[in-house]
Amino acid sequence: MLIRYGYDMTFACGAPTPMICQLDVHPTYVPAVRAETPFAASPHVESWLYADVFGNRCRRFNAPAGDLTIANAGVVEVSSLPDPVVADAAEIPVADLPDDTLLYLVGSRYVETDKLSPIAWDLFGAAPPGWARVQAICDFVNRHIAFDYLSARATRTAHEAWAERVGVCRDFAHLAVAFCRCMNIPARYCNGYLGDIGVPPDPSPMDFNAWFEVFLGGKWHTFDARHNMPRIGRVLIARGRDAADIPLVNSFGPHVLKSFRVVTEETHTAASPGAVFPS
Repeated sequence: MLIRYGYDMTFACGAPTPMICQLDVHPTYVPAVRAETPFAASPHVESWLYADVFGNRCRRFNAPAGDLTIANAGVVEVSSLPDPVVADAAEIPVADLPDDTLLYLVGSRYVETDKLSPIAWDLFGAAPPGWARVQAICDFVNRHIAFDYLSARATRTAHEAWAERVGVCRDFAHLAVAFCRCMNIPARYCNGYLGDIGVPPDPSPMDFNAWFEVFLGGKWHTFDARHNMPRIGRVLIARGRDAADIPLVNSFGPHVLKSFRVVTEETHTAASPGAVFPS
């Protein structure tokens, strides 16, 4: 299946401002990109990529004073099947986990395992271990949090999402990640593109999405507490401990986001996608 993806966004800066954006597709998806309109900025700025400690692609540039519009588009080939379900994937005892998964067992900026551990064990301690337990966590989080764009808050933590019972996709992911870690299941936060493929169209404007991955049976597996069903057409941008590790935009100075548009849709041609949006 071919997925057309892309974004454009415009910032206003009162002074020249260094920025780092994590908006390029993840390195594991690069071999599947069939066409791409490279990163562009108006007015033009020089940019370059580097890899962060999690292996994500980070783009650096210096935004000038005034308005700056950045954009990127591409066509990537992904599986036409929904996220795999591996019902027999088992939990691995902490003593036997690979070293590089242990980072995803402990608390982080938006994931307060210390506050949520007693709650998690009360809720999920009796659940069947492995895939079924993670699915029970997703079911609970999906019921517990009411999705509301108007309630979005960049500083909301997993414990605050638990208490407030409202949020957006990142809050669903943070709370599910926290519960998994509390149950000694490594879990990491992900963001990327996810279009309305195989599901009824969402009338809301397209946006980036957040989901998470857990380590079961010796592999990482995709779960999505917000949608709580296997989905088709995910295009990963970045993975980290939580949203603090993989912000879409990180500026070293004040800026105002004046416009923000995202496209993710199935296409039947691998031709160059050209501009993300018609002028």
